[in-house]
Amino acid sequence: MLETIWFVLWGILWAIYFILDGFDLGLGTLMPLLAKNETEKRIIYNAQSPYWDGNEVWLITAGGVTFAAFPTTYAVMFSSLYSALMLILFALIFRAVSFEFREKVDKPSWRALWDVFAVAGSFLPALLLGVAFANIFRGIPIDEQGVFHGNLLTLLNPYGIGGGILFLTLFCLHGSLWLTLKVEGELQKRAAAFAAKLWVVLLIVAVLFLLATGWATPLYQNYLKHPILFLILIFTVACLLLVRVFIKKQAWCKAWSASGGTILGVTLFGVIGLYPNLLPSSINSFYSLTIFNSASSPLTLKIMLGVALFFVPIVIIYQAWVYNFFKGKVKESDIAYEEPY
Repeated sequence: MLETIWFVLWGILWAIYFILDGFDLGLGTLMPLLAKNETEKRIIYNAQSPYWDGNEVWLITAGGVTFAAFPTTYAVMFSSLYSALMLILFALIFRAVSFEFREKVDKPSWRALWDVFAVAGSFLPALLLGVAFANIFRGIPIDEQGVFHGNLLTLLNPYGIGGGILFLTLFCLHGSLWLTLKVEGELQKRAAAFAAKLWVVLLIVAVLFLLATGWATPLYQNYLKHPILFLILIFTVACLLLVRVFIKKQAWCKAWSASGGTILGVTLFGVIGLYPNLLPSSINSFYSLTIFNSASSPLTLKIMLGVALFFVPIVIIYQAWVYNFFKGKVKESDIAYEEPY
């Protein structure tokens, strides 16, 4: 029972991270396409700057849960996906530094350099997180000792790349919708038009990925055993369709919320399909790491559950305050300050 509770918490924390940091990563990726001048770039930076570090707390939380509740899975995951995870880590580091260093020197070449880091530091995590999770869904080539038989190129298989494209498209749509909430004028119109186009792309990518999932992974087995679980898929499809409806109505807050619901549904779809596996082995299913053979002791799970139930609500309350405090739109007058927030 404790193992299942922690598995559910693990999946929810990843979903929260994808929803919150997803719009940051998507907006950073789209910046060269949305911003036409220096002023618009500064506005885009200001639209995400107050939130990005708080959003990434959920990445640390999800990783911490993996370490505390399923240490064997944590160890094998970070050794198997080492190259991809290190690329993600360094990309996030350079992206974080770009927020602080971009305005330190008043030279176009200096700002252009940090813009490159900001865009690459957004694009790579969005893509590689999708690649990593798609490979987990498909199965990692690990043996009975948890040794990974492959390399980074092993992860760049067609299904893995498809997962990367799915995540990248999801996050870019999410980011463009966030920008419609935070800005006005021509930049808002441009973001809205981009969101409408991205929705069509996402629909095509999502359908192809769902079809590929049935061929490349065993995720649908849990759904076929318990058909009521298809409600998760129905919820995801409904949220995706609502995004389109709200874009047409220019109801940007509802559109962004529906986009978040789509990301939530996609994450839960994969997590539920995995259960009780955490790292399925593509070599032999008996080598797979599950919530039962990789979990911490019952006492550790009980203690950590109490810690999580105490601290997670505190983080939620704090982030709710931040989002409420910075809820206004970003205007040109706001970029008169040297710092982005």
